[in-house]
Amino acid sequence: QVRLVESGGDLVPPGGSLRLSCAGSGFNMDYYAIGWFRQAPGKGREGVSCTSKSDGSTYYADSVKGRFIISRDNAKNTVYLQMNSLKPDDTAVYYCAAEFDYPSRGVVTTLGCDYADFGSWGQGTQVTVSS
Repeated sequence: QVRLVESGGDLVPPGGSLRLSCAGSGFNMDYYAIGWFRQAPGKGREGVSCTSKSDGSTYYADSVKGRFIISRDNAKNTVYLQMNSLKPDDTAVYYCAAEFDYPSRGVVTTLGCDYADFGSWGQGTQVTVSS
């Protein structure tokens, strides 16, 4: 059974940094597309960054390009989201999601990743950017 546990959310001042972790169990992340999504109060769920090892695709939302980096630690079956130069607009609950993607079905492209394509979700972690 696919299980995802996010951690690392916190309250940080504008310009600060955080690293979110998504620890997977019950499956091998190498064969899954992994996505980070966020949802702010009163707004829809937004794809922040997604990656699929099957075809090497990685996506970043325009709003986070150059500030956020998604990475994997295969030995720990964990995906990270390094968030730098944080802004108040980054405030949201951040969710990790996974979808089987081997061989690649194009779940992740350089143009985007759709939350509706991901079947397994973590519980979310709160990120608040405020002075």
